Amino acid sequence: MCANCDLAGRKLMNAKFTGANFAKAVLIGADLRGAMFYGSDFGWADLSRADLRGAEMRGANFTRANFTDARMSGVESSGANFAQATLVRVDLSSAELHAANMAGANLQKARFANAELIAANLSGANARDADFSNADINHANFQGARFDGARFHNADMTGSNLRGGIFNSADFRNADLTMVNLSGADLSSARGLEQEQLDEACGDSSTRLPSGLSVRTCNGLRSGQHFMLLRAVPKPPAPPAPPKAPKGPK
Repeated sequence: MCANCDLAGRKLMNAKFTGANFAKAVLIGADLRGAMFYGSDFGWADLSRADLRGAEMRGANFTRANFTDARMSGVESSGANFAQATLVRVDLSSAELHAANMAGANLQKARFANAELIAANLSGANARDADFSNADINHANFQGARFDGARFHNADMTGSNLRGGIFNSADFRNADLTMVNLSGADLSSARGLEQEQLDEACGDSSTRLPSGLSVRTCNGLRSGQHFMLLRAVPKPPAPPAPPKAPKGPK
């Protein structure tokens, strides 16, 4: 247990924090490359400028933690909680963030290039000028978040919920918007949008698009309903039959 402890600048490469309590700990500039944070609590901790490249953060709690200018490329953060955390200018390129919770987080100028954000929750986040180029953003929740100036070049956003999001000057060149819900979203000044992309998405009367573009109506489906049903988990293969009992002697 190390709640409130000061580990600023410490060398903690490959350290293991399983079920540990580091709430409000100070880890400014710490070297945590390859560290494991399984199920640990780092709520309100200060990890600004820390080096977390290749760290594993599955199921860890980083609520309201400060990661400003941290290096986090290649981290494995499936199921981690970054709600209302500060991740300004953080490098999360090639990170695995499956089902990560970043609701209400400050992601300004963060780099998610080539990252996997499958089923991640970024609702209400501030991701101005963030880079999601070539990212896998399947079935993510971006509802009510701000993405002014963000880059989604070549991103796969299949089945994601962008309801009520603001995308002023965001770059959507070659982004895959298949089954994306744009209801209430503001893309009026978005760049790189083509009608072919929007033909695969849906929206409503409050969706704002660049002049000359249109989107079909989502047919009254609730947020997420139209795509989550398509993400069914395939049934596992049937187990092999047990071996036959050997025949007795005649």
